[in-house]
Amino acid sequence: MRIFMTILLLLVSFDTTVSAQEDSKKVASLKDDVSKHVENNKKLIQEIVDSLFSFSELGFQEFETQRYVGNLLEENGFSVKKGVAGLPSGWWATWGSGHPVIALGTDVDGIPKASQKPGVAYKDPLIEGAPGHGEGHNSGMAVHIAAALALKEVMERDNIPGTIVIWPGIAEELLAGKAFFTREGMFDGVDAVLFAHVGSSLAVSWGAARGTGLISVEYTFKGESAHSAVAPWKGKSALDAVELMNAGWNARREHLHPLQRSHYIISDGGDQPNVVPQIASVWYYIREMTAENILENFEKLNKTAEGAALMTDTTVSHRVVGGAWPRHYNKPIAEAVNENMKAVGMPIWDDKDQTFAKAVQALADTEQKGLEMEIAGIQGPSEYPVSGGSDDIGDISWLVPTITLNYPANISNLGGHNWKNTIAMATPVAHKGSLAGAKVIARTMVDLLLKPELLSEARKYFNDVQLAETIYVPFISATEKPAIEKNVDIMAKFKPQLKELYYDASKYNTYMEQLGITYPTLPE
Repeated sequence: MRIFMTILLLLVSFDTTVSAQEDSKKVASLKDDVSKHVENNKKLIQEIVDSLFSFSELGFQEFETQRYVGNLLEENGFSVKKGVAGLPSGWWATWGSGHPVIALGTDVDGIPKASQKPGVAYKDPLIEGAPGHGEGHNSGMAVHIAAALALKEVMERDNIPGTIVIWPGIAEELLAGKAFFTREGMFDGVDAVLFAHVGSSLAVSWGAARGTGLISVEYTFKGESAHSAVAPWKGKSALDAVELMNAGWNARREHLHPLQRSHYIISDGGDQPNVVPQIASVWYYIREMTAENILENFEKLNKTAEGAALMTDTTVSHRVVGGAWPRHYNKPIAEAVNENMKAVGMPIWDDKDQTFAKAVQALADTEQKGLEMEIAGIQGPSEYPVSGGSDDIGDISWLVPTITLNYPANISNLGGHNWKNTIAMATPVAHKGSLAGAKVIARTMVDLLLKPELLSEARKYFNDVQLAETIYVPFISATEKPAIEKNVDIMAKFKPQLKELYYDASKYNTYMEQLGITYPTLPE
């Protein structure tokens, strides 16, 4: 009997091993298939990158992007809902049925005054003073759409269940979109979120991310107008209140933690010098490393505003424009992404690409090392907190197991949020880097579809590690509305001129060809 049981156990063990090997071979084969599908769609990737570049839309005004991407996805069988979560330029696209539900997200808005001709390594704006993609958000949708179409084809062919979601980060530069997605329950039922953001190499991280979270808040002071020369004593200057608030906060900075970051602009400083301003506004970003510290500094800022109002006999109100929780990324999914980055590798840059990159780095007065040649790989949480930028993907990372893939569509060390960061974003650098990113995303989606243990491990990490001592509550209130009036005036001014320059893929191979630009165009 013992011999029989031993043989039976050996047979079961053998069958299990064979089955595991067959599953592994199937996954590897499907990964090769989706990579080939992505490669076959490299022309589509170029067209998406160049089209969104030419739209040059600012946050809350991404309507051409919505139209273009929405039509493209509908033509490929996706169901697209527009204006979701109170965001008129937002949308939510789905295909397939059942679980797992994999949501692909990326930002789509541009930067003010970042207009620049692509491929030209010196300042040469398309339209002086117009917006541009000085962050590179025109490339992420190409990554996700190419990956999704590749996976869709394989799922249809092999009858694989699951749902693909594609969604945009609206007004990310204002940190004012994703919290409304989370508040409205858009991610209920989603199993994993793969986010993509432009970078200079292939990279992913897990745990607490480097950088900060923030609250974006605008304060409006109200006073009394008067003739600034005839009877200024009858006026109550709202602008004085703004300036006193700023002075108070600048004095307080010395006594805040060194890792905090806070900055402001005067969004309304009055009408003209001979009228005492009866209304004035100042817009702050308050950044810190933890949600608790962000809220603590927010309360200090509120008291500073109240003090300024008392000193000027004005009144003050505030509106939360947006918020971003500090990011926390999922370890098991990040590890899967890392293996796929290794398999895909970096793009093959040619001499033109490297010459171009070094010229742009010279323009930015930074090390002229050219484009990255090796993947950056995976990074865990830092031993010590590292301050820096924010992204409202942080809010989603506290609701669903989430990672961010950085893909190599731009040049390193250019400073960020600047016209120099626009230069590469409709060139072969962006096209090749987005292609590499799409392959990584597609291969990772295969893992999520066919390896149930990966989703199980991701959920366990999310519940047992990430949420062990944290409860997510959005920084926006239940009644706060998106600041959809932001950037209306700027886009109304520049959109007619931009329209004349929209990329026409039916006539030109690339946007640079349409503009008559030789790649690369270097300083004399």
